[in-house]
Amino acid sequence: MNLKLPSFLAAVAVSIGLVSCEKASEPAAGTAPAEDAPAEKGDGFVELFNRENLDGWSISKENPDSFSVKDGILIVKGGKSHLFYSGDVNGGKFTDFELKVRAKTFPGANSGVYFHTEYQEEGWPDKGYECQVNSTHKDPKKTGSLYAVKNIIVLQEGQEPPKGGEHEKRDAAPSTDGEWFDYDISVKGKRIVIKVNGETTVDYTEPEGGPGAGPGRILSEGTFAIQAHDPDSEVHYERFAVKPL
Repeated sequence: MNLKLPSFLAAVAVSIGLVSCEKASEPAAGTAPAEDAPAEKGDGFVELFNRENLDGWSISKENPDSFSVKDGILIVKGGKSHLFYSGDVNGGKFTDFELKVRAKTFPGANSGVYFHTEYQEEGWPDKGYECQVNSTHKDPKKTGSLYAVKNIIVLQEGQEPPKGGEHEKRDAAPSTDGEWFDYDISVKGKRIVIKVNGETTVDYTEPEGGPGAGPGRILSEGTFAIQAHDPDSEVHYERFAVKPL
């Protein structure tokens, strides 16, 4: 044999190291092979909008063409109308819940998300609360407001603060035209919390008898609704998911 001893020993050491690594990577007896961590599942949220059509939703009789679906997006554009959830999730009635909405406003747009409401053929819903969706519409109550109860307001030059409810003045709305934003709404007992892109804009506990903003503005139970406000308004929605509590 004409092997040089150092080279021979080095080769042996490498071989031993490789075997050791293979043994170390093998699972212990009685355990399953290691796998990549699965993606998070089962967070309890159920999508109410299937991104294909309006199955599970009912449109009021006013301006039914104000709601359409295109390329997975719910387009709200047209005259005053309301789209009510009427599907099977939780029997279409919700008391305590967490709601995740993803929306985008366009210049001058106005919309809203109602909860604890019920189907109504025409007019602004008499029952339930509205969470405002409005970045630049002339109405000073902006996205993140619990409408007419706790309001984020942006006043135009010469504009007076609206009457009714509590107001927080800002220079701009928490949402921006042309940009998707996350709208989180939760009801637990008498407490209502609204968040826009993770920022809490409303943390409100309903007093006994309600806020006095109308007989229907009181926590009870009911469904959700999306508002089409006026012909010049366009708002898009791509997610509407609820977790009943």
